[in-house]
Amino acid sequence: MAEKTLDTLFHDTLKDIYYAERAILKALPKMKRGAQSPELKEAFDTHRSQTETHVERLQQIFEMLGKRAQGKTCEAIEGILAEGEETLAEYKGTPALDAGLIAAAQAVEHYEIARYGTLKRWATMLGMDEAAELLDATLKEESETDETLTGLADSAVNEEAMAQG
Repeated sequence: MAEKTLDTLFHDTLKDIYYAERAILKALPKMKRGAQSPELKEAFDTHRSQTETHVERLQQIFEMLGKRAQGKTCEAIEGILAEGEETLAEYKGTPALDAGLIAAAQAVEHYEIARYGTLKRWATMLGMDEAAELLDATLKEESETDETLTGLADSAVNEEAMAQG
């Protein structure tokens, strides 16, 4: 068995987040279609184009490593996305739907923030400064998306979710 080092762990985690980003790309249009608030629909659109950029950055890092861009099934993101689909189905047409979609989207963001923060730290330790910069750019965008979602929830969505159906 090959030795397991931080380098191999970095590569495995990179494959994990690559899979996750591609799964998120597929899920965002469904979330947008389900959203009721025009602002939330727009946030999902914006994040979809950012996610395309995140995938491109990951592909650049794979290139730097001399490895093929390849995902590894990420059970965590599969579960988080399944919860989002469940929310879409169970709350469709209710005042609470958008609040549920924001919560689901923030679960995705928090997972990504954790992964990118770790990968950035490891890239720095491994002397991969250019990779660390790419990971940091994505980490900042994921954090901004999380803040945008919180702003939408606080501005009206959570209040509207309290309405009697």
